[in-house]
Amino acid sequence: MLVPLVIRDQYLVHLGVMVLFYAVLATSFNLVTGYVGEFSLGHTAFLGIGAYTAAILSTRYGLPMWSTVPLAGMVAMVAGVLIGAITLRLQGPFFVIVTLSFAEALRLIADNWVSLTNGPMGIAGVAQPAWIVNLGNFRATQILYYIMLGITAAALYFAYRFVYSAAGRAAVTVRENRYVAQSVGIRPFAMAMQAFVLGAVLAGVAGGFYAHYISFVGSDVFGFPFMATMIIMVLVGGKGTLLGPLVGALLVTLLQEYLREAQELRLTLFGVFVILIVLFLPRGLMGFLATRLAGPTARNGDLAAGQTLPGGTS
Repeated sequence: MLVPLVIRDQYLVHLGVMVLFYAVLATSFNLVTGYVGEFSLGHTAFLGIGAYTAAILSTRYGLPMWSTVPLAGMVAMVAGVLIGAITLRLQGPFFVIVTLSFAEALRLIADNWVSLTNGPMGIAGVAQPAWIVNLGNFRATQILYYIMLGITAAALYFAYRFVYSAAGRAAVTVRENRYVAQSVGIRPFAMAMQAFVLGAVLAGVAGGFYAHYISFVGSDVFGFPFMATMIIMVLVGGKGTLLGPLVGALLVTLLQEYLREAQELRLTLFGVFVILIVLFLPRGLMGFLATRLAGPTARNGDLAAGQTLPGGTS
């Protein structure tokens, strides 16, 4: 809440906006991967759908940001129901491949449906509210920061309500053991669909805001770089935790900016950082912190439980 008031550098406030934007994306992705246990490589489909929905409604129909962003989430929700109805019937690598195919298909549509999406040129001039623009660059960035902060707070609230609901606990049961879940009357498809659609809505809303914030939308929103960033943030912060995506978004965004000074070595150094996290903190930073705070008794219990698994040394 105090960041835009304490920091008077527009670029740093802009980084804050991007941290919050990625936090919403990572949270939406974490609902599917962290709690349902299905690894989707096509989550950018909902980001792109939301971004293009807001851009088209704004540039062609003159709708304001206050209506295009919620509508972007609604269109992404419909897409989530349709895509989820197909993909969630699959498991493992089949789910991964089909979700990736949907994102790639949407990218090709965005590149070739020129009459709607302006093709490879993208959609430029996505308007921000006039009263915000008239405040000047720095003040406008401050206002947009608070708007994105509100979206992030809402995303975390809905994620929290889902995770600690009966549906969220059922989804975790499905993640741990699908057959045990079915034996107690849980329907894996229905539970996974709820998480999938909620993730789609959050990604769509983030995409709608992104379109207005950047004032341009191209087919790159369906591309793998956004997907890779989401994956890294969830892994670094902690998969299956509520605060993990937020911590991951903060660390990864700031690290990417800091490593720009390394130029050609930037991607190499960033890759080494991610490898170290995956090797030494496989549950991410928040997962590691939760384990440490649980105390030695809980950690020993986890170890004992792990040793009774097939292939363990019970």
